[in-house]
Amino acid sequence: MALVELRNVSKDYVSDNQKVRALEDVSLAVAPGEVVALVGRSGCGKSTLLNLVGAMDFPTFGEVLVDGRSTSGASDQQLTQLRRDKIGFVFQSFQLVYTLSATENIELPLLLAGRKAARETALDRLRAVGLAGFENRLPHQLSGGQMQRVAIARALANSPKILLADEPTGNLDTVTGNAILQLLFRLTRDQNTATLIATHSAEAAAIADVVITLRDGKIAGVERK
Repeated sequence: MALVELRNVSKDYVSDNQKVRALEDVSLAVAPGEVVALVGRSGCGKSTLLNLVGAMDFPTFGEVLVDGRSTSGASDQQLTQLRRDKIGFVFQSFQLVYTLSATENIELPLLLAGRKAARETALDRLRAVGLAGFENRLPHQLSGGQMQRVAIARALANSPKILLADEPTGNLDTVTGNAILQLLFRLTRDQNTATLIATHSAEAAAIADVVITLRDGKIAGVERK
């Protein structure tokens, strides 16, 4: 069964008293262990689509299902639990807490969720992204690629079923960016997550199982490999 499914989804916003359609009649499905790259020009709807899947926003028309459940009509408590337990977010700008160490950044969401063995889990996630020995480093003591690895480890801290990455290599050089993409690909396979990457990167499209091209809020092409 697909972990992520969009059924004829459209999303409207109002700007300057005018309706703007960010997505129009989009349908897609993402299976466990699958990497899907969302590509297209800025403003084509990539980030909007990720926000809908992450239950940070909701469709105007159609239905978004996450692990078989519709996000529309869910209570605030149910949505909080969904985001906390089943979805991991990776951002272009890392979004680390700069006063916390690498370990503490990963440990924080586990503590907020009341998880046991938070420190041990955080250390395990650091090792999984190749940062053993960096446990006590603060973000300013890390390179951009290392900060993104910490962000990925944090996103995977709760073993989410779905991983959403919004331009995860946008602030990285080509070599470091490619290493991050390979890491995301490997972790998707190892942890059997459903991964969606919004990206301008040709390298990201090259490693993805499915490439969905968005244009003006519509799906303009689907390439399966």
